[in-house]
Amino acid sequence: MAISLLLCTTKIQKMKVAIVGVTGMVGNVMLEVLSEFNFPVTELIPVASEKSVGSTILWKGQTFTVQSMQSAIEARPAIAIFSAGGATSLEYAPKFAEVGTFVIDNSSAWRMDPNVPLVVPEINLNAISKETKL
Repeated sequence: MAISLLLCTTKIQKMKVAIVGVTGMVGNVMLEVLSEFNFPVTELIPVASEKSVGSTILWKGQTFTVQSMQSAIEARPAIAIFSAGGATSLEYAPKFAEVGTFVIDNSSAWRMDPNVPLVVPEINLNAISKETKL
């Protein structure tokens, strides 16, 4: 899984994590996976479309307020996990990467980009390093 891959390659033990598209079905599954793996989240930043900003989600017994994309970028999370569609990824993933955030994208937006590694941990773990952000 990409999340455990990131832990192995970066040696980060606790981190601030943004889930972009958190109110969607895949976003909810991402939260479940983070819980199942007991991922070391120090701060969760739930991000969704403008119509969802201000709404709340429940994760691990805590209530979190959904934030805007800009406020999430300004928070400079260690990781931003995207599941909000290709257009959203193309627009905002580079902005997260510019502030030093590792971006994991679930869309097809970057799959054919020669500058963005498509990583399958069991096959090409060495395709990314701590310098790879997008």
